[in-house]
Amino acid sequence: MAEDDAEHLKKQSHTAKRIYDRLVEETGFSGGESTVRAKVHELKNVAPKAFIPLQFDVGEAMQVDWGEAQVYFSGKKTKIYIFCARLCYSCRPFVYAYHKQNEESFLDAFVRIFDAMNGVPKKVIFDNGRVAVKEGFGKHAKAQEGYTHLSAHYSFKAVFCNPAEGHEKGLVEGLVGWARRNILVPVPKVANITELNELLVKRCLVYENHSIKGKPATVGEMYLTEKSLLQKLPGCRFETAKCANVRVNAFSTVKFKTNNYSVPVKYTGRIVGVKGYPESVEVFYNGELIAKHTRCFGHNQSIYTLEHYMPLLDTRRRAILDAAPVKQNVPKEVLEELRKNSNNYSRMVEILHDFVEPNKTDIKDPVKIISVDLSQYDRLCLGREVNSYEHALSR
Repeated sequence: MAEDDAEHLKKQSHTAKRIYDRLVEETGFSGGESTVRAKVHELKNVAPKAFIPLQFDVGEAMQVDWGEAQVYFSGKKTKIYIFCARLCYSCRPFVYAYHKQNEESFLDAFVRIFDAMNGVPKKVIFDNGRVAVKEGFGKHAKAQEGYTHLSAHYSFKAVFCNPAEGHEKGLVEGLVGWARRNILVPVPKVANITELNELLVKRCLVYENHSIKGKPATVGEMYLTEKSLLQKLPGCRFETAKCANVRVNAFSTVKFKTNNYSVPVKYTGRIVGVKGYPESVEVFYNGELIAKHTRCFGHNQSIYTLEHYMPLLDTRRRAILDAAPVKQNVPKEVLEELRKNSNNYSRMVEILHDFVEPNKTDIKDPVKIISVDLSQYDRLCLGREVNSYEHALSR
């Protein structure tokens, strides 16, 4: 029974009544229930925890954490994840938003922050989130491979907090709440994640004017001092993408995570490189970028670019109306026009080309040439020749 009691589950803990019932049932306890309740109340009134105040040197450390928030993208309410960081000396905040809390976003946020600071602190303090920790916790934590590579590239020490010890990174714990209440209230109504991040950067910049009680100067003034003492950036930027080499399948798509992304049909069957960034997916062949897509956050979806399939549609015209790349990219009015010309394949191809290349024009003579009357020049030249001939004869 003692071994069973040793496992503590927050939502399945003993009440005073349950303790009394078990004492009666298992030990023959003859005391009153009020006695048990009084003892439980006494045990609960433990002394409050005391913490040691922390003080960091200039440029020594930065604390980071994740939080969730709600925003509106083009009128649609969407849950996003905010990566929050704060320099421990100056308290300068950095906040960036992402669609997903994954390794690509985690690494991208660090690179953005280091670029913005033009430097790197000596250590970064983080909790035990799986995006950074493979196993263990605190000083026993084993970092994920991507985070290990990042810390080696920028030469900072990765420090992990112990579970349920929020005081070890108290500055950033408060930052997540501060970001929600200040940067994200009222709820931002923006077009996309790029516009949202521009807003976050501006709000963090405004915070530099803030003075924190007990600090010798404003956040901005202390930040200028701290920036000058950060470690220098390495010679090259860290690659944050998830990378893989894959073969283009018969439908001219490559898979990243669970989704398929199109490439030009001429690369079907070739081995290409795929890079997955927080908001985009890029495909390369022999070092050349051949396709770029907005990253899809659904599952088992196919994302097509119509231009990639035009060489096939030019020759396989009967497939136009049923082609997934056409249905996914062409608006209703253009699709209706295609249906009206379903018996005229040449016209259907023209409609598609007009949609794909709306700005294409036939430039026959882009340089306007203005004719010039050279008769006067000829007369002058002729006069010089005659005068020269007469002069020669006179000699």
